[in-house]
Amino acid sequence: MDALDGNAIAGTLQVVFGTEMTTATGACAGCGRRSLVAEFGVYLGGPGTVMRCRHCDGVVMVLVEAHGATCVDLNGLKTLESAG
Repeated sequence: MDALDGNAIAGTLQVVFGTEMTTATGACAGCGRRSLVAEFGVYLGGPGTVMRCRHCDGVVMVLVEAHGATCVDLNGLKTLESAG
């Protein structure tokens, strides 16, 4: 499966976080590499959306929609800082 970039889920992130998130900076909890959310690898083919660090391939964010709500797992992020 080919990875998209974080821009592929910009709308979903906007709804979940209430602000533009593709320009936010996240640090991978696995390797510590900091990058823009737009630069993370995004995989859409499973039961949820998975974002991975392009450096170490660690899972940084998982989004799953269930019963009209979007559940977000951020355990793979050491930090997440909004650009604005």
